[in-house]
Amino acid sequence: MAWRFKASKYKNAAPIVPKAEACVREICVGSYQTYGNNIAASAAFMAFNWEHTGSSVAVLPLDDCGRKSKTMPLLHGHTDTVTDLKFSPFHDGLLATASQDCLVKIWHIPEKGLEQSLSDPEAVFSHKQRRVETVGFHPTADGLMYSTAAGCVALFDLSAQKEIFSNNEHPEVIQSASWREDGSILATSCKDKFVRIFDPRAAGSPIQLTAESHQSIKDSRVVWLGNQSRILTTGFDAARLRQVIIRDLRNFNVPEKTLELDCSTGILMPLFDPDTNMLFLAGKGDTTINYVEVTDKDPYLIEGLRHTGEQTKGACLVPKRALKVMEAEVNRVLQLTSNMVIPIMYQVPRKTYRDFHADLYPETTGYKTDLVASEWLNGSNQPVPKMSLDPVKREHGDEPIIPRLGPKPFSSTTGDVSFDKVFAVPLAPGSHENISSVGQDTGVDIIPPAQVAKPDLIVEIEIKKKHEREQPVAGNGVQKSLTTSERRKSSADDDESSDKIFEQNSESSENSTESEDRADAADLRRLSTARSSIADRRRLYESRSKSQVDEKAQSPVPLRREHSKVEMLKPALQQQQQQPGNVIDTKRISVPEGKLLEEHRRGNGSTAVAGLKKSATDTAFSAASTKRTSTVFGKVSKFRHLKGTPGHKSTHIENLRNLSRQIPGECNGFHANQERVAVPLSGPGGKIAIFELSRPGRLPDGVIPSLVNGGNIMDFQWDPFDAHRLAVACDDGIVKIWHIAAGGLTEPTNTPAGELTAHMDKIYFIRFHPLAADVLLTASYDMTIKLWDLNTMTERISLSGHTDHQIFDFAWSPCGRLGATVCKDGKIRVYNPRKSETPIREGNGPVGTRGARITWALDGQYIVCTGFDKVSERQISVYNAQKLSAPLKTTSLDVSPSILIPFYDEDSSTLFVTGKGDSTIYCYEITDEEPYICPLSHHRCTSLHQGLSFLTKNHCDVASVEFSKAYRLTNTTIEPLSFTVPRIKSELFQDDLFPPTRITWSATMSAEDWFSSNDKAAPKVSLKPEGMETLSSIQQVTVQPVKKTDHSHFGGQKSEYESNKQQEIQKSVSARMEFTTKLEQDDMEGVDENEWQE
Repeated sequence: MAWRFKASKYKNAAPIVPKAEACVREICVGSYQTYGNNIAASAAFMAFNWEHTGSSVAVLPLDDCGRKSKTMPLLHGHTDTVTDLKFSPFHDGLLATASQDCLVKIWHIPEKGLEQSLSDPEAVFSHKQRRVETVGFHPTADGLMYSTAAGCVALFDLSAQKEIFSNNEHPEVIQSASWREDGSILATSCKDKFVRIFDPRAAGSPIQLTAESHQSIKDSRVVWLGNQSRILTTGFDAARLRQVIIRDLRNFNVPEKTLELDCSTGILMPLFDPDTNMLFLAGKGDTTINYVEVTDKDPYLIEGLRHTGEQTKGACLVPKRALKVMEAEVNRVLQLTSNMVIPIMYQVPRKTYRDFHADLYPETTGYKTDLVASEWLNGSNQPVPKMSLDPVKREHGDEPIIPRLGPKPFSSTTGDVSFDKVFAVPLAPGSHENISSVGQDTGVDIIPPAQVAKPDLIVEIEIKKKHEREQPVAGNGVQKSLTTSERRKSSADDDESSDKIFEQNSESSENSTESEDRADAADLRRLSTARSSIADRRRLYESRSKSQVDEKAQSPVPLRREHSKVEMLKPALQQQQQQPGNVIDTKRISVPEGKLLEEHRRGNGSTAVAGLKKSATDTAFSAASTKRTSTVFGKVSKFRHLKGTPGHKSTHIENLRNLSRQIPGECNGFHANQERVAVPLSGPGGKIAIFELSRPGRLPDGVIPSLVNGGNIMDFQWDPFDAHRLAVACDDGIVKIWHIAAGGLTEPTNTPAGELTAHMDKIYFIRFHPLAADVLLTASYDMTIKLWDLNTMTERISLSGHTDHQIFDFAWSPCGRLGATVCKDGKIRVYNPRKSETPIREGNGPVGTRGARITWALDGQYIVCTGFDKVSERQISVYNAQKLSAPLKTTSLDVSPSILIPFYDEDSSTLFVTGKGDSTIYCYEITDEEPYICPLSHHRCTSLHQGLSFLTKNHCDVASVEFSKAYRLTNTTIEPLSFTVPRIKSELFQDDLFPPTRITWSATMSAEDWFSSNDKAAPKVSLKPEGMETLSSIQQVTVQPVKKTDHSHFGGQKSEYESNKQQEIQKSVSARMEFTTKLEQDDMEGVDENEWQE
């Protein structure tokens, strides 16, 4: 019995809490109903949930401290609460996050930490509309990840980016899972009050052992006690007392030790260190952290010193290789509170800390392994080599952190099934793969850009001819290749003809994320073939698919149009070869693309210059003079570099509280007009708060004045022609019409101005007519759509034709005659309500059943629909309104559960799409030709938004080149958002951006006129402010005809406007400066003229 009196080396390990200055302070953490620990740590970083919703994750260096800003960089990867997060044991920068949005995402943290917010993960795995509860990595196999959702256990191979195992034999939700240290088997605790031993590689059923566990359905946790044959679970008994149970696999049904603690409601999070057998029990909501030492004999659990401090929101252990071993630190617990991260150091008291105490630090599991997921699945078991914590024997000496941040284990491209195929991310224009494909498809020789010394991307296209001259060869018989400088020299000396054209793409950064795009541009110039992760390829594609801007001569030309240009050059060259006397030499001429565009704009491509022969470039432009610019050079968009700018903080409405999260998906959840905004509030009664935009600032604490509707809110919308009238649809089928007084709401009210009993069932949504006053449309669960006259509160038209599937959305055409719906049955229907109760056209819409939206574009000639595909990826489709059989173009975005809500600006043909819980507003231009959907600069917000509402065109500040204005709803604020286009001459009215706009803010006709088919077109009005000159009036100046000389081929004449402006500047400077025409030598005595002659 001598072992009973053997003292443990860790018995007196004492918790040491640092001062507040050494903690991470002023963070925002909520209370989350999850089965995770809410915080994780590697040897380099810590990660934890951020804000009350918990959908974002903060990542900080492990030794970070001090106050943190609410605008610090975050991982904005999920649209719902992050339930669990874990770091890889072999890669300190590899983080896995699981969320209630049914997704597991893999993130790669840069070596210096997050310098800017990330929203694009490296890989995404879906659990098919099941909330993901836990996630983690295998302890011995690199690149092997597990996750649980409901009763399913799934394993994923990150290198192949695919699911390799899935089992659904658990009858209830899996609350916790833990691997044995050797990685052979897995232990799970389930809501059905059973604990199981799970072997994914076993033949037949993977469940090997089952035993009754804690007799409460509340949360439970399981942890494997190192490499032993024992597990430890925490939970609640039938009397809701907190329990700790130890079980041995050799007698699994009988607990080896049961310890009952107290009746607190927070689950005990077990944190076990297999090297020292130290167990830390941190209860959620508790202010104490218990330290217990686990033994293999009775009493099994020996209590140590208890730490008492702040209330715990989460806790985790720091890896052993990050400890301060020279200070006898045997463990470190990161305690997450509501506003701090506290590193609690457990130190063993020793007389001196000068030497390394080897008795306290047995060899621990290392961070390097040779085992991969595929080998483990085939039955291979390989323990991870041990490593010593002695600074003398360690690789980096006494440095506490040994970061291992790469290479990315998921960058392999050898897998048969890749997520690149699932996400269908297109190749980036300018990437190595795309250049190779262009060369193969067009039959032209392309020199890889990596061989060119110039930093700009140079692509050489060689055009073959029938009678080629022999290339110059060196003395050794090897063909001599000209350098870039020699090519430029030859092009300057000889401009007769050319067989090779160099195209130069100058980089242009997006306005919204300049720093990120600069990094992407550098990566693009390197053209590394290892960029195979989905996030990198998506960013690369977005940064390279940029349209030209008219104002810049050297604008980027997408490489995907090389084929059309080569085909355009071939007939011109053939025609030139057929003419007698024309001999085309094999010259290499370097022509920058900006120069080509400049010559083409000046007309040099179609007019011969005296004394000079036509070059092949000029011939090409002459042959294509009848083609549209967009066909030859790609789509030219004036809004390519649009910029979103949030309003100043003084214009925000702050301190919003109790926002409702229960609004149906068919409702936008937020609506604004030029005077006020409507926001739904949580709680009973269906309350909607009305805030006056003329009174920004912080809202006072207390009761918010609201409209009490008495039932759950289904949808609401402002009258487009009356800023004081709001229509609200409730789940009882009644539409309530509210009239807001001029001063706004001063107290809660439940008396509407009118009520409309529209349906006997719930209402999906309501829509006002865009041109006619007092015309309201309602769609209900009874599959009918009704049109009402609000003057008489009577039903005028009822539409049918929908099956027993949900109606997602309805949109009026710009003319107000037609309407389009999208339904859960995957159909798009177009109605002419005044002529037919049934649809006049039908077509196939989005195949996903999670939701969809629809809108009209290009004067009602096209229909834009947003929805989901078969793998729940969000997409945008463009249809011809007359032919709905198939979409003209479909663009995929990402995998997210939130529905993309479209907002279309008809004057600029710009489509804004975003979803609830997103932080990015995606911008596209809709065109009537290929590619139909042109990406513009996306606007990335600093926080997640819950809604977005755009104002009418007459409220845009056109003097600041603002072409669209919106209000954005976040969790606590309402912020104005301005979309502008950068222009040099902003003092002029940009009439090319602001054509005459339709008046949509006042009614064109009455309800009786519309129902009687007395249609009237909406009048148009110019947005030009008084006193501003238009841009076109300045640019439309006539140039005096001059005789063209050889110099005019390279330089153009100055415009009259520029000459006049230069003369005015000279006059103004001369008027302010004293000057004389007398020279100093005039007063000097010179020599006679005859002396010069001598």
